[in-house]
Formats: sequence, structure tokens, C-alpha cells
Amino acid sequence: MSTHQPPPIYELGPEFYDEVQPASFPKAQLRYRNQAAAESIGLGHLTESEWKSYFADFKPMPGNLVTALALRYHGHQFRSYNPQIGDGRGFLYAQFLVQEKLYDLGTKGSGRTPYSRTGDGRLTLKGAFREILATELLEAYGVNTSKTFSVFETAEELERHDEPSPTRAGVLVRLNHSHIRYGTFQRLAFLKETENIVKLVDYCCRHYYPELLQYQGEERAAAFLQAVCRNAARTTAEWMLAGFVHGVLNTDNMNITGESFDYGPYRFMPQYDPAFTAAYFDQSGLYAYGRQPTSVLWNLHQLGFALKVGYPNLPYEELLEEFADDFNFESRRIFMHRLNIKNPLQDERASLEMDQEMMMNFFKFLSEAQPLFEQTFFDLHSGVNEDRLRDSVQSATYSHPSFADLKKNLEFYEVLNEEKTAHPYFKNNKCCSLIIDELESIWAPIAENDDWTLFDKKLQDIRAIKGIY
Repeated sequence: MSTHQPPPIYELGPEFYDEVQPASFPKAQLRYRNQAAAESIGLGHLTESEWKSYFADFKPMPGNLVTALALRYHGHQFRSYNPQIGDGRGFLYAQFLVQEKLYDLGTKGSGRTPYSRTGDGRLTLKGAFREILATELLEAYGVNTSKTFSVFETAEELERHDEPSPTRAGVLVRLNHSHIRYGTFQRLAFLKETENIVKLVDYCCRHYYPELLQYQGEERAAAFLQAVCRNAARTTAEWMLAGFVHGVLNTDNMNITGESFDYGPYRFMPQYDPAFTAAYFDQSGLYAYGRQPTSVLWNLHQLGFALKVGYPNLPYEELLEEFADDFNFESRRIFMHRLNIKNPLQDERASLEMDQEMMMNFFKFLSEAQPLFEQTFFDLHSGVNEDRLRDSVQSATYSHPSFADLKKNLEFYEVLNEEKTAHPYFKNNKCCSLIIDELESIWAPIAENDDWTLFDKKLQDIRAIKGIY
């Protein structure tokens, strides 16, 4: 473990955050400890009592933040600007430098802050449970995601309109590369704090994009926006190829390192449907599955506009024209990686055209035959395997006429990684997935009998596939 002295967030100064006090909970029962994540930042050695002291009582860690900090930001929420938000039920708890890379530990459900407004600053245990499974599975699918680090149940009862109430409460800690959001820059632009915009760009480049320190002034800001754009395009492509719908792609829910984080009403799409929407309150389908790329690009434009307040000559609209190419490139790369195939053609143009045709036929099959989204990637991993297709839980869909062209395409491709074809995961006839019915069936025994057996089994199943994708 390595920490800065003092932690880097202090470089920004008190104009960027508020000191807050964590809530005191009646009881703290550990429900989840991410040992792998803890070891990755040098905290794997913590005892049970130390873990509780840090991640339920939130005692300051030696040599780290003296007081928890609620970060200040604004944001567009469903494209309506809101200057009244910020860390309303969470805070930055600690920072770590590991192999020259900065990490944050942030909280969710840790109590009220100056930005809680009418909220109670708490998190439901079911919300924490959902976030654990989302981050575990997205990580297994190869998505650039935050990691759920710790969850304690707090013996409190909460009233919520979207859950049977009173409902149980929990407090969550997440591990992120950064908690600097697009909305952090938007707040500074809204307040016309041009010097602080420059300060924040320099901070981000120093700690997250050090290769950009060679540039100065507007060149640095331009390079920064391009880097953020590339990372956002990659993560968006990862969502799309995982059949994942974030649900609330507001500008305060997107950070400058591109990690997917802050999971609320997310869903994994059962079958291909561009109009599939995660949040019950997203009546217009603004953040539907098929609209995620345009939503992310819209958010990037808000970031670019905010940067332009500090850098008046920044051609942010021109810079963001690269998003489509970046997204298409990443989509093709991730698609091939998920199927574990490679194109044998040496000619780059011919290879691209063939890949595009194959991807078009793949999504045509998904659209017309309506097979299960994730199961299809599972069945077609490493190309066409007649035995696997025959034994699949959706074997009947492969007799659909639209599969013929896709099969012909796939038979031309080679296996990318032979070792992965022998993985025990592919000895099954069913993929590891997390559609809403599965989530609810895992939660039901917890809610009714405090039985975590299915949850533990699901974690084992998810972790068994890490490294495949």
C-alpha cells in the first residue's frame, strides 16, 4: 500500500469539497468483503475488526484523509441542469497510489451531507446487493467498472417508494480510479471559476493522464478531452457488447477515467432490443440500450462546453467528432474478443469489410430470432461448435433462417485463443447471466429468511469466468 502525503485531493483545496461526518449506525454486520480488491491496494491484511473500523465506522486511515470529503459537482439529470447536487449520501474516504496509479475509496449510504437535500443519506441493502452483483459480473465480462469493495448491513429500516418498506439498510464502499465527474467541471463552469477549471484539468492530467503533462494550456485541455472521449467510447462499447443498460447516464454519473460506476436501476438485457430501458422512471426511453452511445456523446459535449469556459478557444465540438470512430473501433475489437475469434485476412480493408458483415449478420440474427443475448455469445464462443449449439438451452433458435448467413460468416474465422476453448465454463450448456428475474430470485430468500446461499453461489459462478473475456 502506498499513499500520498498528503492525499492528492487536498491539492484542489476546500473549494472542491466539504468536510463531513459519517453516520453512526446501530449495528454493522459484514455482508461482503472484496478480498481481491483489498489486496490490489495493499489492504488484504486487515482483520475483521479493522475492516469494520474503516468501512463501517469510517475511522480515518493512517496517513490518509483526516476527514471524509463530500465532493462538489453539478450535472444534467435527464438533460435538465441541476446545480443543487453533489455527494448527497456518500463521500471520498481514502486515496491510494499503487504502481503509480491513483485509486479512490468512496462510499454510498454513509449519511447526510450538505447535498442530501430531503434525502436521508442512506442506501437500501437491496441496492447494495444489486451493485455487488453488477460490478462483479461486469468485471467478469471485461467491462471497465468500479469495484464494490465492502458492504455492511446497518440494522436500520428505510422507507422507499420503489421497494416494499420498511426495508433494510446497508453502507457500501467502492473502489474507483477516480471520482472526478463531468459534473465537477460543469459546476465550475456554472460558477464561472475559470482558474479552478484550469486547476482541475492540471490535477486530472497529473494523476490520471500523466502522458498529457507534455502539453500546455489549451493543447493540454484538448488532449485531456480527447483522452476522456476515447475512454468513454471504449466503456460504452463494453456496455453494448455485454447487453448492459446503465439506466441513469446523467453527467454526474460519468467520470473522467471512463469507469462505469454508481449502479442504480441498471438491467442486463435478456434479448436484443434497442428500446430496452432499465429505469421505470425513464418514461421517454432516454437512456435505453440503443441510445447509450448518443447519450454518452451528449454528456461529452457538456464536458467540452464546460472546459471551453476555462479555455475559450477550445474546439471541443471538433475534438468530439472522434467519438464515433473510437466507438466503432472498440465495438469491433470487443466483439471479436468476446467471441474469441480473429479474422485471417491480411488486407486491412478486406478484413474490416468482412468483420462488419459478420457483425451485421450477428445482430440481424439477434433481432429476428430473438435468442438470449448473453447465451448467444456463450454458444458461439470460439466459433461454430455443432455440439454446443445442439446442447444449448436455446438450441431451437439456431434453426432460424437468419442464422444461416451468420454461421457461414463465422466458419471463415479462426480461434483467437485456443486455451479459452477448453475452459470449464464452456462445458455447461448455459451461460452466467444476471437478468432481472435472476436478481429477484437471488434476493427473495435474503429478504424473507436472511438466506444468502444463492447469493454466495452466484458470486462463485461469476468469479469462475473471470479472465475468459
